[in-house]
Amino acid sequence: MSQYLIEPEVPGCLGENTLANFDLHPPIIEKLHFQFDGWLGDDLLTSFPCFLVTERLATALSSSQLSGYNLEVAEISTSDVFEELYPECTLPRFSWLQVSGTIGKDDFSVTNDGLLLVSERAMVLLQRYQLENSDIVVYKS
Repeated sequence: MSQYLIEPEVPGCLGENTLANFDLHPPIIEKLHFQFDGWLGDDLLTSFPCFLVTERLATALSSSQLSGYNLEVAEISTSDVFEELYPECTLPRFSWLQVSGTIGKDDFSVTNDGLLLVSERAMVLLQRYQLENSDIVVYKS
């Protein structure tokens, strides 16, 4: 079964209200605050070491039998840059996609480099959503 590496759109950064241990690599995030500087419309986003999904993708994931993740609340805000560039844009709701799976066993996992790795089953679901600004390649272990 194929696996895929996904490098999602990076539309912002960890916000000032993020609680994390940055002494570790990758950092351990306890509370995620994500601040948007822009958004090109993708349903799967990242800012190392975290991933976000739109509410519509979160709903699909929750209805699936896919493994290796949890969906949690994230605080979302927009920067002054976002407000200036996208004054009419209303962001959808986002959930924090906490990836906890084991490579080769679960549908969602993270490589040692912090890249998102998904199974073929997960890729089938993800391809129903907007990933236009993600780099996706077949994973060679």
